[in-house]
Amino acid sequence: MSHHTEVRGGPPPLPYRWTILGVATFTQAASCFFVQGIGAMAVPLQNALDLSTAQLGLLLSASQLAPLVGLLVAGELLDRYGERWVVGIGAGVVAAGLLAGSTAQGYASLLVVLLVVGAGYSAIQPGGSKSVAAWFEPARLGFAMGVRQAGLPLGGAVAVAVLPVVAAASGWRVAVLVGGLVALTGAVAFTALYRRPPGTVAKRPAALGPVAAGPVAAGPVAAGPVAAGPVAAPLMDRLRLLREPAMTKALLSGTAMVSVHSGIGVLGALYLHDVTALGTGAAGAVLVAAQMAGMLGRIGLAAWSDRSRAGRYRPVLASMVGAATALVALATPLGGHPLAAAVLFAWLGFFGIGWYGPWVAHLAEAAPPGRTGFALGLVMAVNQVAVILAPPALGLLRDATGGYTAAWSALAVATAGTAAATARSGKRRGSTTSRPGRPRPGPGTDAAADAAADAGASRAGGTATR
Repeated sequence: MSHHTEVRGGPPPLPYRWTILGVATFTQAASCFFVQGIGAMAVPLQNALDLSTAQLGLLLSASQLAPLVGLLVAGELLDRYGERWVVGIGAGVVAAGLLAGSTAQGYASLLVVLLVVGAGYSAIQPGGSKSVAAWFEPARLGFAMGVRQAGLPLGGAVAVAVLPVVAAASGWRVAVLVGGLVALTGAVAFTALYRRPPGTVAKRPAALGPVAAGPVAAGPVAAGPVAAGPVAAPLMDRLRLLREPAMTKALLSGTAMVSVHSGIGVLGALYLHDVTALGTGAAGAVLVAAQMAGMLGRIGLAAWSDRSRAGRYRPVLASMVGAATALVALATPLGGHPLAAAVLFAWLGFFGIGWYGPWVAHLAEAAPPGRTGFALGLVMAVNQVAVILAPPALGLLRDATGGYTAAWSALAVATAGTAAATARSGKRRGSTTSRPGRPRPGPGTDAAADAAADAGASRAGGTATR
């Protein structure tokens, strides 16, 4: 790695920010590789383990159970200790769980493996987002965040192309082993290459200052025991973040759209196999196209959010409308035609997976000063409820009705309703911007704190963050 010299607090060297973006994207793709491929392995897994659609959905939910708490813990650790080791260790836990899971004996063992994987993955999502936010200024934040979030559909596209073939040829345990090796490369890469932006130093726990609803305290009072850091802050004070308008919109839209993404994962391969009569290879190709469309969506929609005069939330609204349109079409006879289904899944991938790029940029920008990591972890943790419940619920709908119309229709209604509700909310408040009037920290600053918070901590005798 090349070395750079800089003035403390000055702008970061432009070339290395792209290295940070690349390694964050790669680690995201490597860590989610196996989980994103489970849906595409539906037919081999059902044949090998004699699973119902609901049981298959539970496999997807198992990897999302630990993040209910893990995302909150990870967000707290990120704000206290930074991204390098938190993300690196999290990716290492994913790798270790999958490598051990390659010896799993059956369905129950695989569920336990995925619980461990979910615990490790809790650090990847908020940590990778925070690392990118630390290196990019507002004018490029949406694009950079979209590229980083494209790691998930990129990993999913490769997994959909590779894992079903491996599982069919060598068994599902070998597919788990491959997933573990891929995750291990991501852990090593992030730990080896990630660096803080120039002009920042690692925070000690005592340097974080008080977390309160009001402004940061200054003077001798803030230097006393009250400034013990976020661990001492009451839980209810933190949960009040969810009442802020931008956070509420992020929470509602995130819940709807993660359910759509879950629907693609748990029902996509089965739908293409059962309804359109596509073979395993052709169905896999359609899902690869959907994941690639999602990757393009995460980049393109996030780049749009950088230039949208209506704010970063406008592309999220467009994504909900686009996804609902595709879901309605899939619920009609049109979705039964192979070519039409392929086009609809690509469309659904662009919006139903691509939404996350502008969404996470909106969320990072809306986070209160000094609480980026915790805010990301909090909203993502609440959204985990939908991530956990949606796959088995959609599987049960499919099993109970013997078809897919009810599942697609339920997702369409929920998504369209959320779009309408959050759009009206934005109009009532007169703006859809994330946090009007609040400047984002520039490049070379820790994205978890802005200049005001740092100035207050510095005046109080705390450790400076830059």
